[in-house]
Amino acid sequence: QVRLVESGGGLVQAGNSLRLSCEASGRTFSVHNMGWFRQAPGKDREFVAAVSWRGGATPYADSVKGRFTCSRDNAKNTLYLQMNNLKPEDTAVYYCAVSTLAYRTFISMEQRDYGYWGQGTQVTVST
Repeated sequence: QVRLVESGGGLVQAGNSLRLSCEASGRTFSVHNMGWFRQAPGKDREFVAAVSWRGGATPYADSVKGRFTCSRDNAKNTLYLQMNNLKPEDTAVYYCAVSTLAYRTFISMEQRDYGYWGQGTQVTVST
């Protein structure tokens, strides 16, 4: 059974940092792209960042560029999201996701291309 479990969320003050982790179990995803999405209260879920299975350029949403860093450790089957200089508008439930197809050279920012999802972790940024 495939499971994606996020951790590292919490309540922080604006300007501080958090590091989210997403550990996959049940199978290895070393040849799948992986990404982070988030859903703020009353809003649709949106793309945050993603990382290719083979490294290289990592796409980010404009709202997080320069503040967030997405990375992965294939040996640990784990995805990370380092979030610095957090802002109140970053408050959301953060979800990790794994692409449905393997060996994709294109890193999608569309939810429909991700077939495996975690349960989410809450990040709340206070002023």
